[in-house]
Amino acid sequence: MRNRNTHAGIFHQLATSSNPRSEKTKVSLTSEGVKTTRPRFVWLCALLLVMCILPKSSVAAPPDSWVATWGSSQMAAWGAENFPKQPLNGTTLRQVVRVSIGGEKLRLRLSNAFGDSPLILRSVSIGPSSKAGVIDPHTQIPVLFSGNASAMIPAGAEYLSDAVSMTVPPLSDVTITMLIERAPHTITTHSGAHATSWLASGNHVLDPQLSSPESFTHWFFLAGVEVQAASNSSTVVAFGDSITDGHGSLTDADDRWPDILAARLSKAHIGVVNRGIGGNRVLQDGLGPNALARFDRDVLATPGARYLIVFEGVNDIGGLDRTEAHAAETHNALVREIEAAYVQIAARAHSQGIAVFGATVTAFRDSDYYHPSDQTEADRNALNQWIRTSGVFDAVIDFDKVTRDPLRPDHLDPAVDCGDHLHPNPTGYKRMGELISLDLFR
Repeated sequence: MRNRNTHAGIFHQLATSSNPRSEKTKVSLTSEGVKTTRPRFVWLCALLLVMCILPKSSVAAPPDSWVATWGSSQMAAWGAENFPKQPLNGTTLRQVVRVSIGGEKLRLRLSNAFGDSPLILRSVSIGPSSKAGVIDPHTQIPVLFSGNASAMIPAGAEYLSDAVSMTVPPLSDVTITMLIERAPHTITTHSGAHATSWLASGNHVLDPQLSSPESFTHWFFLAGVEVQAASNSSTVVAFGDSITDGHGSLTDADDRWPDILAARLSKAHIGVVNRGIGGNRVLQDGLGPNALARFDRDVLATPGARYLIVFEGVNDIGGLDRTEAHAAETHNALVREIEAAYVQIAARAHSQGIAVFGATVTAFRDSDYYHPSDQTEADRNALNQWIRTSGVFDAVIDFDKVTRDPLRPDHLDPAVDCGDHLHPNPTGYKRMGELISLDLFR
C-alpha cells in the first residue's frame, strides 16, 4: 500500500502542476523516439507505463506478524516451596514449553517483572526437546539480544530476544536453557507450571543432560514464546485462576483445558496462551496480582491476541466466607463488584478489537478448602446467571453445565472431580476444552 500511495501522490502532483509555457508545446514522433516539448504529458505516460509493467513482487507484501504461541502469567515467588533450593546465581536453568501454533522464526519474551534488581543472563539457547530434560547440542540455537549473547533485564521489565530462525511445528516441545549470571532477590516466576524444569550449578547450557540437577514444577523468568506467522494468524488468551492454570492435571502431560483447545485450533493457525494463576481473584491480590491489575500485561500485551476467554470468580466467591460468615448484603455486593469488573475487562478488550467470551463458574460444593454454604452457592448461581444473560460478552462458554453433577448441580460431576471437589481432573479438562465451539473463532 505504501508504494501505491506514493505513485498516487506523484500522479496527483504531476496532473495538477501548471506550466503556462508547456500548454503551447506539442508531441511528435521521430525515428529517434518520442520528441516532445510537453514534459508533463510525457511524464504522466511514462509513469503509467512503468506502473503497469512493474512486476507484482516489486510491491512489498504485508510482513508476517508476531503471534504468541505460548505464554504464562508472571508473579513473585513466595514460600520456600516456590524457590529453588540453591541460589540462582551462576546456574544453568533448563525449561520446556509446548507451543500451540508453529512458525519458521520465533523469539522469546523474558520477564523480570517482579524483580527488585536487574536479571543478568550470560547466554540463552533454544531447540527442540528430545525427551524430558535432554537435548541434542547440535540442534540448539543461540538466542541473541540486539546481537549480543548476554542480556541485562532491568527490575520490573520484560525483554524480547532477537528473532531465531528455527522451524517450530505446531504442538511441539521446545527447550530453553539459560545461564544465569545474577538473579534478583525477588524472583519472577510462574509457580503452577505443571511441567518439570531443571537447575544445575555452573555453565551447562549445551550439555545433553544436566548432571544431578535440582528439579521442580515452576517456570522462572519465562513469559512467552512468539512465532512469526501469517498475517491471518491470531491467539486466544485463556484468562483465569487455578482451573485454567491446570490444578488437577498431570505433570508434563499438557492436558489442561487450554491445551485441549490449542490442539483443536492448531490447524486453523490460532494459538492459545494460558494466563491462569492458581488462587487468582478478580478483585483482590492473592497468588499473583488481581485480574484487573494484571490484565494489560497478560491480555492486551499478548501479540496477536484476538480472542479472550474470561474464567474467574470462584476464589472471590469462595473466599468471602472461608473464615467467617457475612451478611447477605455483603454477598450481594461482592457479586455486583465482580460483575462490574467483568464489564471493565470486556470494555478494555473490546477497545483493542478483542472478542470476549465469558465462562460460567463451575460448582464447588463440599470443597475441602472453601467449605461453601447455601449463600455461597447462591452467589455462584447469581453470577452465572448474569454471565449468561447480561449481554456483556460476545459469547458464553458454559463450563458449569458440562462439569456439574446432573443429580446435584451444586457439585462437580464425580467423573470429572480431581478429589478436592473444586478442581476438575484430566477428564473434566477434556470436557471443557472440547465444549468450546470452534465457530467462535471464525
